[in-house]
Amino acid sequence: MPSFLAPDGTRLAYRLRGDGAPLVVLPGGPMRHSGYLGDLGGLAAHRRLVLLDLRGTGASQTPADPATYRCDRLVDDVEALRVHLGLERMDLLGHSAGGSLAMLYAARRPDRVARLALITATPWALDMPATTEDRLDAARLREEEPWFAAAFPAFERWLRQGGDFDPRFIPFFYGRWDETAAEHAARDEEESNEEAAERYGSEGAYDPPATRAALATLTAPVLVYAGELDGGPRPAFAHRTAEVFPNAEVAVQPGAGHYPWVDDAQWFARRTAEFFSSGS
Repeated sequence: MPSFLAPDGTRLAYRLRGDGAPLVVLPGGPMRHSGYLGDLGGLAAHRRLVLLDLRGTGASQTPADPATYRCDRLVDDVEALRVHLGLERMDLLGHSAGGSLAMLYAARRPDRVARLALITATPWALDMPATTEDRLDAARLREEEPWFAAAFPAFERWLRQGGDFDPRFIPFFYGRWDETAAEHAARDEEESNEEAAERYGSEGAYDPPATRAALATLTAPVLVYAGELDGGPRPAFAHRTAEVFPNAEVAVQPGAGHYPWVDDAQWFARRTAEFFSSGS
């Protein structure tokens, strides 16, 4: 697996999928290694995906300083990858928690971003977390599903009162709970770094006013992508996020949840490839 050195000497790995112009992909989780992204529903047929394993995940080394797991500290790793790839400007895609990292990178290095796609990204970097009511409203859209009655009361208690995550909640994160979704979800535990996830958004990670001000001047086209059934972000929430950028569009994938390429690979790959190819 190819690798490069971060500024602090940590060796970071990345996976390559497909051919064509490179598209740098930042995974979510937070701090889940990039294997769960696969080929993003066939997007690799259109672009050469450069899937970064963030430090301490996948094939990347564990850093000497755990404080470097913080989201703002990871921006330097993304920049080091751009330099390693020899790209003057790069197309960038961030999924879920990776969307906040992508936004921080774009805020700090706007001249290095050609196009930016935020895929089902709750923008913590803008101090816009998905609310409990957002998630419950989305969950209620699934009331005809056979698993809903057993899962929803516990899901509501968990969102309102906290506690341990129950595996019964997992179907709420997919638009279609079938064998494919279940297989994808089963890989989550082995792909995540829990210590890194806890530090990702820790104190000091985000400066929303500064980030908003920087992104308000970003000239690169931005795609804010939501799933119709996702609780974070809901489609209306995605439109609010798009308002931060001067040159943004919103796409809402019908029947999709938090992993839209799993729910309908063809729809996701077609719409995302269309965005990255337009104007090129």
